[in-house]
Amino acid sequence: MDDKDFVRLSGVAYESLVNGPGIRRVLFSQGCLHDCKSCFNINTHSFDGGKLENMDELIEDIRKNPMIKGVTFSGGDPLEQADKFAYIAEKIKAMGLNTWCYTGYTFEYVLKSKYERRGWEALLKYIDVMVDGKFDEDKKNERLKYRGSSNQRIIDVQESINTESVKILNYDE
Repeated sequence: MDDKDFVRLSGVAYESLVNGPGIRRVLFSQGCLHDCKSCFNINTHSFDGGKLENMDELIEDIRKNPMIKGVTFSGGDPLEQADKFAYIAEKIKAMGLNTWCYTGYTFEYVLKSKYERRGWEALLKYIDVMVDGKFDEDKKNERLKYRGSSNQRIIDVQESINTESVKILNYDE
């Protein structure tokens, strides 16, 4: 196997109900540059931590579980390995599952930088929903669904790209 066949993960949640709607597989990326104060996943920051996982084996394991309604990329920050997550997301979409991606970057920054950062443009093609922005301890709100602080947004990626206007989804009602 070649390194190109692997993604570095800090872990996997096999059946989660808190990282997007429905029963989801969550892949926790290893590596993050944001250093958010009071991050709940601080062990994911190092780019040398975690474990290399074969992407095709991860995809096949998802395919075998009929209860899974979607896949969530969390972290760390999946955009630091966007090329790897783009590959996984393409296969997930082909299965008819939806894909969520958490990132500390803002959606506007991702759009502006998508041609300069490896894999960002490709990943955007396959992400249905992005939860963007750094976790902000001063804006922490445990009543918010699918995010930790009020500055973070839940964005319909494809609708936002198509309309060239950020379409925010509201799960808090």
